[in-house]
Amino acid sequence: MFPNSILGRPPFTPNHQQHNFFALSPTLYSHQQLIDAQFNFQNADLSRAVSLQHLTYGNVSPISPLFRGRKRLSDEKNLPLDGKRQRFHSPHQEPTILNHLVPLSGDRRYSMPPLFHTNYVPDIVRCVPPFREIPILEPREITLPEAKDKLSQQILELFEACQQQVSDLKKKELCRAQLQREIQLLFPQSRLFLVGSSLNGFGTRSSDGDLCLVVKDEPVNQKTEARHILTLVHKHFCTRLSGYIERPQLIRAKVPIVKFRDKVSCVEFDLNVNNIVGIRNTFLLRTYAYLENRVRPLVLVIKKWASHHDINDASRGTLSSYSLVLMVLHYLQTLPEPILPSIQKIYPESFSPAIQLHLVHQVPCNVPPYLSKNESNLGDLLLGFLKYYATEFDWNSQMISVREAKAIPRPDGIEWRNKYICVEEPFDGTNTARAVHEKQKFDMIKDQFLKSWHRLRNKKDLNSILPLRAAVLKR
Repeated sequence: MFPNSILGRPPFTPNHQQHNFFALSPTLYSHQQLIDAQFNFQNADLSRAVSLQHLTYGNVSPISPLFRGRKRLSDEKNLPLDGKRQRFHSPHQEPTILNHLVPLSGDRRYSMPPLFHTNYVPDIVRCVPPFREIPILEPREITLPEAKDKLSQQILELFEACQQQVSDLKKKELCRAQLQREIQLLFPQSRLFLVGSSLNGFGTRSSDGDLCLVVKDEPVNQKTEARHILTLVHKHFCTRLSGYIERPQLIRAKVPIVKFRDKVSCVEFDLNVNNIVGIRNTFLLRTYAYLENRVRPLVLVIKKWASHHDINDASRGTLSSYSLVLMVLHYLQTLPEPILPSIQKIYPESFSPAIQLHLVHQVPCNVPPYLSKNESNLGDLLLGFLKYYATEFDWNSQMISVREAKAIPRPDGIEWRNKYICVEEPFDGTNTARAVHEKQKFDMIKDQFLKSWHRLRNKKDLNSILPLRAAVLKR
């Protein structure tokens, strides 16, 4: 498997060797190289390499029009197995090896997602540099908190029913690996990373997949260069991969993306270009997710609650899942007896924005669990979270900062003026809640915090603010 497969790795005992196994080339994509990429796209059906060498399958002739379309023609049926086009997730593809997890047992223990690896060797070595084999490391088990009251029990049961499973992650990883091979026909030195909730420890069974295509180790202009690159990728998806991918759409947003659906896994994906901060914050959040055993169940129930009340959709002017997670982490940092610290303050070198991209995945390995003196149960923490943002946090003058582990005064920059909710991105300092730009939506969010706090405080039943049966069915 490609090297960023290890990016899903949780913290474990740092008794391993470090490997520079997916260092990016410092090569910058010039205008001429983008033209070359477009030329590669136009010749993708006739070549598996930028050098335009003929593509052959075994001992058969180069690819021909009989391979086009979804049905196999009669001439193709007589080809040997290795002469036929292999589809995504074909049983004849290179095998993917995965460490198996132990299923959940009665004592509420769970293992963290496994390490992917593969014995795949690229057939066009000039397009894909060889990688060192990654050693398999045993994950550390984490014990879920005890639930001695009804509300905490409900939160734990919802978490166990809805948390992302190994099979869910494997589907996304297989699709990522296949797409990387295809995209490297256009951009041979690029890397495709699985990021976001799929890897940060806060994913659910219904979580979409987020992909970051890194074409160089420097920022790209999102309005021009990124759009041009995604245009080529979108065309490639629409033509060459139409049998595997459906509904590819090029969304020209501030950070443009290609949205599509993998027909085999039925997973929805968003693909961006060089949004490198997304790779960094994936592992920052992953470190927090496994730092304390109450964090993941609390985040999951709050995401489900926000989604149920229609305040968890940045495209509709409410809170993104990323902002919600940062709000939960901030609350846990600001308790009288904090449950979480600022790991960016404790380990500034490990979480520096300047750390090389090929080292980012190793950061969680070096951060031990945090031992908090706060013994609050999950039910009390959920109530406290709702109360904090309903009655205590000053939306008008304060900004949520996980980096500082406290609420800080709003900056005077133009990005922060006339914003209803300010949540600091821990690496680049931007406002992750900038989508909330209408007072009506802001009032709706505040109102839901207040109503849910009153209702849950009186009922002490999660069903009073989140119908559990419906939440479990949606996964």
